[in-house]
Order: sequence, then structure tokens, then C-alpha cells
Amino acid sequence: MLKTSTRLLRLLSLLQSRRHWTGADLCERLEVDARTVRRDVDRLRELGYPVQASTGVGGGYRLAAGASLPPLLLDDDEAVAMVVALRSATASVARIEDTAVGLLGKLDQLLPARLRRRVSALYSVTVSLKQREEGPDVETLTELAGACRDHLLIEMDYNDRGGRATRRTIEPLRLVSSGRRWYLLAWDRSREDWRLFRADRIQAARCGGGGFVPRVFPEDVAAYVQRAISQPLHGPTVRARLRGSAESLTASLPPWCGVLEHIDEHSCLLHVRGETPEEILALLALTGVEFELVDAGERRPELRAVAERLLRAVQ
Repeated sequence: MLKTSTRLLRLLSLLQSRRHWTGADLCERLEVDARTVRRDVDRLRELGYPVQASTGVGGGYRLAAGASLPPLLLDDDEAVAMVVALRSATASVARIEDTAVGLLGKLDQLLPARLRRRVSALYSVTVSLKQREEGPDVETLTELAGACRDHLLIEMDYNDRGGRATRRTIEPLRLVSSGRRWYLLAWDRSREDWRLFRADRIQAARCGGGGFVPRVFPEDVAAYVQRAISQPLHGPTVRARLRGSAESLTASLPPWCGVLEHIDEHSCLLHVRGETPEEILALLALTGVEFELVDAGERRPELRAVAERLLRAVQ
């Protein structure tokens, strides 16, 4: 049998790893009887850990949220993952550096030598590229996340892509992270449509507008955001017929090239949007297949001029 102190740490680690444990499961993991488990639970409560117990069918033990944060027990992989995540967070969230560095310092003092070597090996051979744009601050992200969770209206000042300041009232749905960029998907009440907002362009967010009944988003959130941030948002649309079915091209076609539309088993339409003819032709070239312009409208002459310039370059 494990010593009492060792067993208490083991019990605490188990309670932190899962929301609910039956008494039988804890007895099996700790290799003790039910009476010993009850006695150890009482010791944890005396130390300030709010362990809740329930009886009957489905009864057992769970570690409830307490007024103060108890010590957190981590295994080797969890400790390494936390250090890596903290270092990565400083590159994606602004004004979190001091907090992250302080926590990393505490972890470094506690990590055993074997784990410190694993962590240092990663960062001794890693070079971080400087970012031109600063990410959103942690206060903004936590406020937006709380509004999404609690279904609270947000009134905010927002700078659009052109730098124009606007005031919006929105119903927030989800926060989406894409590396250093963070996006907020929300229903814009003034536009009466779904909109995607960059979190770093939100100048002030206020959650004093009351609650709302959340709307059902009509498609997969991740797919919608991926498409919205990877494809140009401005410029007229050009349609091109591609050789190959939409199903066969979906896997190989970069998502920023455009939107595929099924025609038949041998061809499909690609809707391409770009601000310049060079951008449109570049996106079409990235498909890697034969294509024919179906609907280019007034852009056809300038597209032809760019294509002829490229042709002269390779002749």
C-alpha cells in the first residue's frame, strides 16, 4: 500500500483528471478499500480541497470549484505541454508576455531535470519570426469569450479593413483562432447578417446590452471561417470552367482559389474573386488544371493583356 501522503497526492491527481469517479474506481486505482478512500477524501477536505460526494446509483466523488485555486498536479507530458503552450501564447495574444514569463519562471523552478532538458531542446533549435501585426490582448479575448458563453449582446467600436471606424451591436457566437489571428463570428444587428470580425480591430467592447437567444448558424463554423479568411473579400467575381469534377478537385485545390460548383463528372465551375487581373490569373493558375473563362464580363480584356504579358515572358 502507498504511504498516506503519496496516496493523497495520487487521489488528488485522479480527481483533477476527470469530473467524476465512482468509489469502486478509486479503490481499484489506489489499491485500497472504500473506508480508506473515504478517510483520504476527508483529509483532502481538511486541506481545503472541495471534494463532493454523492450516494446511490451513479454516485461517487468529484472535485468541485473552490474559492481559491488549489495546487495543480501535472504528469510529465502535461507539464511539457503547458510550457510549450505558454511560450506559443505570447506570439498570438498581446500583453500576455509578463504573465506568461512569470508562470514559465515558476514552472522552470519546479520541473525536474529530465523535463527541463525536453523543453530546452525544443527552444534551443527554434527561431521565432517577428510579426508585423500585434495580436489582440487577453482582456479583449476573455471578455468576448464570456459574451459568447453567456449570450450577451456586445456594443463595440470596430475598424474595418479600410480603417473606417464603425459602431456595431452584435450577437457573438464563436471565437476562432487562426495562429496569431483571432476572429469573432457574430450576428450583426444593423446588417441583419452574419459577420466575421478580427479581434485586433475591436477598439472597445461593452457587454451591457442585455442577453439574447442565440441563433443557429447555418453551416460548420470552422469551414465558414476558413473560407472567409482564405478567399479575397473584394473585387468582382470571375467564373471559370475547370476540367475535372468538383469532388475530385476539392482535395487538391487550395481553399483560397475560390468556390467550386458542381456541373458533371468531367467539369465544374470555379468562382474566383480578386481585386486585380494578376490576382485572378494567379488563383486560376494554382488550380493546376485546364480551365476556360465562362463569365469574365468587363475584365476579359485586362485579363487577356496580363496573360499575353506572361506569354511573352516565357517565349
